[in-house]
Amino acid sequence: MLENTNGRYLVVVSGPSGCGKDTIVDRLLGDNPDMSISVSYTSRSKREYEEEGKHYYFTSREDFERRRNEGLMLESVEYNGNYYGTPLPELCQKLDKKETVILVIEVTGGMTVKKMFPDALLVFIVPPSMEELEKRLRIRRTETDEELKGRLDIARHEMTFAENYDIILVNNEIMECKAELEKEILRWQNT
Repeated sequence: MLENTNGRYLVVVSGPSGCGKDTIVDRLLGDNPDMSISVSYTSRSKREYEEEGKHYYFTSREDFERRRNEGLMLESVEYNGNYYGTPLPELCQKLDKKETVILVIEVTGGMTVKKMFPDALLVFIVPPSMEELEKRLRIRRTETDEELKGRLDIARHEMTFAENYDIILVNNEIMECKAELEKEILRWQNT
C-alpha cells in the first residue's frame, strides 16, 4: 500500500496539548482548499464541540485494537489513557492523488511517520512558555486537575522531541503562526 505514495505531500504537525496546533491547522485548511487533514481514530470520549469524522473517528478500545492489529493504522499511540492513530488506507488514497495531507499527531507518531515517509515535512509547534501552556489548558476546561497535570507532564517530555523535527514554530499568536506554517509548507513543496 505504501509503495505508490509520495511523502512529499505529507506534513506532520506535532506539539504539546494546548499549544494551538489544531486551531492553527484548521485556519490553514480554511485558507488552502487544496490541503486536507488526515482524521485520526481515538478511543477517548467525544468532547461537546467535536464532530465525528471531522475532529476524530471515535471508536471503542476494542475496535481500535482490531484496526491496529489488522495493519490499518500508519501509527498509533496510547496517550493519557486513550488510543490515537492514523488510518492508513485513507491516507494512502489522498497521497496517491498528490493531495497535501496534514497529520496532527503526537511525537512518537511523528517519528514513526518520518521513518516510513522520509520526505515528509515535520513541524513542531511550541507555546511561548510552559506557564502559557498551562494557562491555555486551564482555559479549555476539558480536563480534571489530575488529567491536566498528566498533560503537562507529557508536554514536558514531548518538548524534548522538538529537535527531531524539520521546523519549530512558536505559537505566540494563532494567525501569525498559521502564516508561518503556510510559508514553510509552500517553501518545502517548491524546493
